[in-house]
Amino acid sequence: MSSEFITLFMFGTMMVLLFTGQRVFGVIGFVGSAAALWLWGQGSFEMPFNATFQVLNWYPLITVPFFVFMGYMLSESGVANGLYRMFHVWFGSVRGGLALGTIGLMVLIAALNGLSVAGMAIGATIALPQLLRHGYDKVMVTGVIQAGSSLGILIPPSVVLVLFAMIARQPVLDLWLAGVGPGLLMAVLFGVYVYVRCLLQPELGPALPAEERAEITTKEKFALLRAGLLPLAIFFIMMGLFMTGVTSLVESSAVGALLATLAAWWAGNLNREVIENSTRNTLAITCMFMWIILAALCFSSVYDGLGAVKAVKALLLDTWHFEPWTILLLMLLSFVVMGMFLDDTAMLVIVAPLYIPLVISLGFNPIWFGILYTITCQIAYITPPFGYNLFLMRAMAPPEITLIDIYRSIVPFVALMVLALALIMIFPQIALWLPSQVTGR
Repeated sequence: MSSEFITLFMFGTMMVLLFTGQRVFGVIGFVGSAAALWLWGQGSFEMPFNATFQVLNWYPLITVPFFVFMGYMLSESGVANGLYRMFHVWFGSVRGGLALGTIGLMVLIAALNGLSVAGMAIGATIALPQLLRHGYDKVMVTGVIQAGSSLGILIPPSVVLVLFAMIARQPVLDLWLAGVGPGLLMAVLFGVYVYVRCLLQPELGPALPAEERAEITTKEKFALLRAGLLPLAIFFIMMGLFMTGVTSLVESSAVGALLATLAAWWAGNLNREVIENSTRNTLAITCMFMWIILAALCFSSVYDGLGAVKAVKALLLDTWHFEPWTILLLMLLSFVVMGMFLDDTAMLVIVAPLYIPLVISLGFNPIWFGILYTITCQIAYITPPFGYNLFLMRAMAPPEITLIDIYRSIVPFVALMVLALALIMIFPQIALWLPSQVTGR
């Protein structure tokens, strides 16, 4: 039986089972275990248990619950709300200023949470009602929040990049540093688009009325600045300790979680409900990640044992005569298609056994590819008809924002993300310059 046929059978079976609505980790683990049993007999059924020991030996995975807890603690306790109020006051006098402030808020929330969910929740529940109340165009600001929240999986400490590092066996720090330039590039592109559009069409993003600005004293402005900078200080302390070598990655994540808890206490919002909600959400997301990784390891061990990566490479290069760049573009296109139905973690663990070894063998930088993968996930998140962020926005948005409004809102931002992706493909140093300067790799 050829490796090409087994590849097609395993991936085809997995996609069919996913469309039945089964849990991702159950489908991936089942296909891997069943394939091992089918190919090698009863002894191979131990492969899922071996994958369990691999997961338990991945010490850096401890960072996942700490980073997730840090983000939820800041969100649930209301500490992150001070960020929006700060941007609201300091940017309000500019046309489109509140939308620009919302983009800044999304960047900072991304730097504190590592996931897109918290940014979406804060943007949809706190920023969106204020933007609508001040007369901002509902279609434009809906797109701002969706696109801005997607930055959470690219800007460090991105949990998705941690998982990519584990699966691809690449340094987490290099991936985090590689995400800084592209993340800021997209934030700047979003900001320039909003500013220019509001300059040309002032009715889309009016400045705060003069009487409302006059009510805010200079003392209040600086008080809000101090409150808003508190979460940012947590990020810089945590990352500074890690990058200077004072703490390890795991220790830095623990420091971040501790500082977030202390910030909630200092703000007077630390209570049993906040602790319970933060802990429950952290447990749910962490368990989901762990189960998916365990299943993916079982699946990939079967795939590696077949030597299927070499067979697929020979098929694409020697039989079909595809150029390496053509193969890369097909990989990225497949991420966009799969991202309409799956989340980023599921996509990664499904294709990692094939894509990552193939990327390395084709001579591409795996760190650079990790950033390209993450950006295509962001594009998939807001691509109709089934983009993940589209449905989150529909669930959280007020009734006057329809599904059609949500679909229309993301068109310019998808175009900007594709532009950013193209720039990073043409100029890889946008992603690779900072890691090379800091780590020398």
